[in-house]
Amino acid sequence: MPEPHDETPRQDPPGEPASGRERLRAALVRPSRGQAVVAVLLAVLGFAFVVQVNDYRADATYAGLREGQLIEILDGLTGTAQRARREVERLEARRDELQSENTRREAALEEAAQRARTLNIVAGLVPVSGPGLRVTIEETSGRVSVGALLDTIQELRTAGAEAMEFNDRFRLGADSSFENAVGGIELDGRLLEPPYVLEVIGDPHALRAGLSLTSGPIDTLEGEDGATVTVEEPDTVEITSVRELDRPEHAEPADSQ
Repeated sequence: MPEPHDETPRQDPPGEPASGRERLRAALVRPSRGQAVVAVLLAVLGFAFVVQVNDYRADATYAGLREGQLIEILDGLTGTAQRARREVERLEARRDELQSENTRREAALEEAAQRARTLNIVAGLVPVSGPGLRVTIEETSGRVSVGALLDTIQELRTAGAEAMEFNDRFRLGADSSFENAVGGIELDGRLLEPPYVLEVIGDPHALRAGLSLTSGPIDTLEGEDGATVTVEEPDTVEITSVRELDRPEHAEPADSQ
């Protein structure tokens, strides 16, 4: 039968007693329960001491000051707050000023853009569309005179015409010129042949009233020139032809412009 094992812990052979350093090292490596409790208590006491010292320092910042010194500190804080408030007010005023300047600048740019669009339309530099009339002038028993055609255009301009075009090709401008020519009328140096189809953008009712005046354009064209005049009011008048802009050679803006 196997021999029973001996459960009794072995004892180290007696020797010399452990030195103080060895006992300290053993306590640090394997502290006893009592030593651990003492360490925890010391840590708690140390933390409480640090907190108390900090609180005391915070409370003692103004505790040792005299009344006059405290008043000076309060006055300094009040002055700082007032300066900060004035700076905020200055910055807010500057912000409002910049916003106002931006608003004025945007309004000026929008006005300039609108004026440019208007001038481009009046000068005939861009295609346009809108309400208006289509006036067809056919030579029936006679020849349409330059004078009758100019009177028609002038009357339409007086009635508020904003853009005009002949035969889908010839855009009228403020400086357009008319002359008699073989086979038709010369418009701005190019031959305009009958029938003359004039498309006009503007208020249709005002334009029609201008054409229909007694002794007005229609009466002159039909009564004196023997032409047939037809006036239509399409849903939209499309004017696609444009004029070439002549650059001035001698005129320049004045210094005040």
